[in-house]
Amino acid sequence: MSPEHFDGLSRFLLSRSGLSLTPDKTYLAEVRLTPVAKKHGYENVDELVAALSGFVSEQILNDVMEAMTTNESFFFRDEVPFDNFRKLILPYLHKARATSRRLRIWCAACSSGQEPYSLAMILDQMGAQFDGWLIDIVATDISQEMITRAKSGEFTDFEVNRGLPADLRRSYFREQGTKWVISPALRKRIDFRVFNLLDDLSPLGQFDLVFCRNVLIYFEPDTKATVLERIVKLMPDDGFLSLGAAETVIGVSDAFRLSDSGRGLYRPNTSMKRAV
Repeated sequence: MSPEHFDGLSRFLLSRSGLSLTPDKTYLAEVRLTPVAKKHGYENVDELVAALSGFVSEQILNDVMEAMTTNESFFFRDEVPFDNFRKLILPYLHKARATSRRLRIWCAACSSGQEPYSLAMILDQMGAQFDGWLIDIVATDISQEMITRAKSGEFTDFEVNRGLPADLRRSYFREQGTKWVISPALRKRIDFRVFNLLDDLSPLGQFDLVFCRNVLIYFEPDTKATVLERIVKLMPDDGFLSLGAAETVIGVSDAFRLSDSGRGLYRPNTSMKRAV
């Protein structure tokens, strides 16, 4: 791919998704976009990218986005955020929301669904503690393909053996041909939606907890700050934000502060309550 067309692709991705593409990703772009170019009848990737600046179908634009979006995910990824959820966040919210008996959780950039399903398994294992509570788990991703996969609840043998304890596989999955299918009861607990983090977030509503892990690392600093400042508007003063191990708000935005407990865990900066 020529430098000129790589620059064009970078501008397209930045404006449409916030994804920041650096020159060292030229080969990656070539590999991922070559099948897209062939699918839509372009001679090569340069022709495909050149077409993006003109009038092309929404399908082509979406296919380019799908190809360039990183969709790496697995059950209970990095463990620490899920330990925080089980040992810190849920006990705090169980007490703080005892009157309303309602929780809302958002998994942003959920990919093929392993993260929200992991949270749903933890909640299910809490047993009677949350009986009678209304708990919403909203899971979003920019990729229609990933959301379709997540809704199906179907995973390969490799995926269910990557981070998922054997006892949870036995409890929540059944083998069906070459796939493992998650239980219908767990699927019903999650509202999967296609959503772009650069869009207005207000239609999503308010959330007590936001998981936004391993996505901000792909954004420019200004875009990171904008997204964080939009997220904090969706949260009460005592809400929680969980970021990836390689992500931080420090030096990026004043919207959140580091929690006193739990690595990768943040609280809205407007909170005057004692941290967990």
